[in-house]
Amino acid sequence: MFLSKPFFDFSQKINYKTEILAGLTVAMTMMPESLSFAILAGFPPLAGLYAAFIMGLVTAIFGGRPGLISGGAGATVIVLIALMNSHGIEYVFAAIALAGVLQISVGLFKLGKFIRLVPQPVMYGFVNGLAVIIFVAQLEQFKTVVNGQTTWLAGETLYIMAGLVALTIAIIVFLPRFTKAVPPSLAAIVVVYLIVLGFGIETKTVSDIASVSGGFPPFHIPDINWTLETLKIIFPYALIMASVGLTEGLLTLNLVDEITASKGNSNRECLAQGSANILNGFFFGMGGCPMIAQTLVNLSAGARARLSAIVASLTILMIILFGAPVIGLVPMAALTGVMIMVAIGTFEWASFRIFNKMPKQDVFVGILVALITIVLHNLALAVLIGVIISALVFAWESAKRIRAKKYVDEKGTKHYEIYGPLFFGSVAAFHEKFDVANDPDDVIIDFKDCKVTDMSAIDALNKLTERYKKAGKKLHLQHLSNDCRTLLKNAAEVIDVNIVEDPVYYVASNNAH
Repeated sequence: MFLSKPFFDFSQKINYKTEILAGLTVAMTMMPESLSFAILAGFPPLAGLYAAFIMGLVTAIFGGRPGLISGGAGATVIVLIALMNSHGIEYVFAAIALAGVLQISVGLFKLGKFIRLVPQPVMYGFVNGLAVIIFVAQLEQFKTVVNGQTTWLAGETLYIMAGLVALTIAIIVFLPRFTKAVPPSLAAIVVVYLIVLGFGIETKTVSDIASVSGGFPPFHIPDINWTLETLKIIFPYALIMASVGLTEGLLTLNLVDEITASKGNSNRECLAQGSANILNGFFFGMGGCPMIAQTLVNLSAGARARLSAIVASLTILMIILFGAPVIGLVPMAALTGVMIMVAIGTFEWASFRIFNKMPKQDVFVGILVALITIVLHNLALAVLIGVIISALVFAWESAKRIRAKKYVDEKGTKHYEIYGPLFFGSVAAFHEKFDVANDPDDVIIDFKDCKVTDMSAIDALNKLTERYKKAGKKLHLQHLSNDCRTLLKNAAEVIDVNIVEDPVYYVASNNAH
């Protein structure tokens, strides 16, 4: 399980300064997002920060790869809103813990590898859709509530907000041209913070969202009836949350693999994420998963080890315990500017450059996944639909590849040499290749360049055999691969085909007598 690989790679050279500064930057960007989603879902604000601390620390130590940042993510919390409204927060904590159990099960059965089945166009759509969501979410900071009505900022308040956001973006863009000693995102937050504080500028701050002051996460057993009826209520929500969390987490892990040119452990990430969510359920956290935006902030700051994520989670805990008065004064404009730059960096601009070079079906899948991600905010559904459509397109294209070369030998036996895969999608075309009525008494089907892959293919062979049998003719199958023979033998009770055993040839050696 966790101990299959060491927690830390001590052979890796760690830049402690970079890791610590990156961790501080991540903590600054994670707090407002965690607070916002906690309030949106109806949690106490501190539940969002507790989730950021618990998820961040557990996955930093036990997770599938360095550099990955986890916290109280909106993708997983949004699916719990309906349960919160119908049954209350205690049922939600129970669902979070159950989701953790399901995620651990995925890791234990080593099912995390199936993320490899996600095609590149789906990845493009997922990432681009997520970038748009991150950007659009920042526009909420340009709104205010007046007499219970949410309206856009106007006048001087708008100019101040826009100016501070623009300053933040400018610092992030231009600072690396002069020095890389300090992460530009952290430098931008500090500079804007000091300007607002020094000049007494009135603008929205973190404390305007919610209080970030509290104690250590308290142990808490969900106050529910532990019965089968309760399980029926929470299980669907737990299943969706687990699926969304794992989908977003494993896709983020793949993205980090590409950026860092290294390999993560998807099953270990499932185990760590599940353990963290169980702790969330019993320590008043709203649950979560890896966060792509904060992960990209971490990587852009130069972090490549686990230390930065540990620093980020411990920083959030220290803020909860001691630093609330200071952090509460951080301008939201600075954090908004950082997240806008994250959105720009998240977007796969390369997808536009290769747009006219991709197959039309891949372009369609990428756009569809992006739209579903943006409109429904359901990452798991978007990826699932993308994978299904890609699989169907692949099956359709593969079905068109089956061909048959036909000839009659000197003995009067007709040969069919089959090329391409024989599976559920190609069985109709396969049947059309044969002329049972006009074929001679002996027919041989050669599968040297064909693979029998599934039960539909086996059933097709059975039906073809029956057709020749009713016509009083004999059908032989040749050059079936070993795994194809196994499939046919395992289905012996279902079908009856005449397999011709190919001769076995022995290679003579120098020691032969």
